[in-house]
Amino acid sequence: MNTTDDWITTPITPDLLRGALDLERTERGLLPHRLPARARAQNNDGQLAMAESQPSGVRLALRTRATALELDTLPTKRVYAGAPPRPDGVYDLLVDGRPAGRGSVAGGNTLTIDMTAGTADLEPGPAGTLRFTDLPGGSKDIEIWLPHNETTELVALRTNAPVAPSPDPGRRIWLHHGSSISHGSDAASPTTTWPALAASLGGVELVNLGLGGGALLDPFTARAMRDTPADLISVKIGINVVNADLMRLRAFGPAVHGFLDTVREGHPTAPLLVVSPILCPVHEDTPGPLAPDFTDGRVRFVATGDPAERASGKLTLNVIRDELSRIVGERAAEDQNLHHLDGRELYGEADAADLPLPDGVHPDAATHRLIGERFAERAFTGRGAFAD
Repeated sequence: MNTTDDWITTPITPDLLRGALDLERTERGLLPHRLPARARAQNNDGQLAMAESQPSGVRLALRTRATALELDTLPTKRVYAGAPPRPDGVYDLLVDGRPAGRGSVAGGNTLTIDMTAGTADLEPGPAGTLRFTDLPGGSKDIEIWLPHNETTELVALRTNAPVAPSPDPGRRIWLHHGSSISHGSDAASPTTTWPALAASLGGVELVNLGLGGGALLDPFTARAMRDTPADLISVKIGINVVNADLMRLRAFGPAVHGFLDTVREGHPTAPLLVVSPILCPVHEDTPGPLAPDFTDGRVRFVATGDPAERASGKLTLNVIRDELSRIVGERAAEDQNLHHLDGRELYGEADAADLPLPDGVHPDAATHRLIGERFAERAFTGRGAFAD
């Protein structure tokens, strides 16, 4: 029987990873990215750079007889000035598709963010080790889902038996883009973000381009989606455009058309689902920008716009829902594979009474499960856009 005295070190190569669009070789190891290098070169926003480097939906996929494994990683922990400490990022272990363990890696770099001052300071730190032992014997497929909300450099992989890439499961690839809610916000772990849950229920392979603060109709994101192989595509648009106070109604419609046009250049006939925002009471009829509030020692968010400014073209979630419905309805006359889903079918007024958004914007773990189950039901079953 193999023991941990028989460690085999396996180079971490692209064929061992799923869900990343690019891999950057660093001084310490390999950094998965969810936007390709060309897109990153066109971005000058630190928030988006941080978000795309957080590997939501990225996982190691191995076939092995190993009963123990170690993964050395260099995480980057976030600390928000004035807010309580954040827990360490979570790694989920799946064996033959079933949950089999969970862990975290302490230490690493520390990124201190002051949202009020708009500053971010990075303090380097050491790598750490994730360990899973007492795995079942025999040949099996193992997935290690990386923390959805913690930048993670992969340093070394050790096992007590040889590993090979998991074979292609032959499932359809679902490419999804959205905001921090799609990124995972306050989900409990990487396999329990709503897109990961929906992908599991729908029997598809997830590529998650949910980017915290970064669903802003950027052309480079549209080009990344255009160039990424996918069988099913969805875009969840709205909350970031409002809370960043990024554009007015005049610009929003053409920007949506341009984004969809670019995606369609690479995927002319794939089912394409446009999802409007889930309910967010602070922004339903009040424009952005959004601002943090630390008055009671925890982070909450408040909308600082004036509802009267809607008359001059400022955007709210209700305005955006109406515009998305109109745009998809008009385009669908010539694009029969284009579909629309009102986000309030995933989380609406009745849900807000039972499961209020803890910080006013982001769903908690229970709400991620609710949204994931409802999305799977509406998209993957019956006459849903992704029904097989």
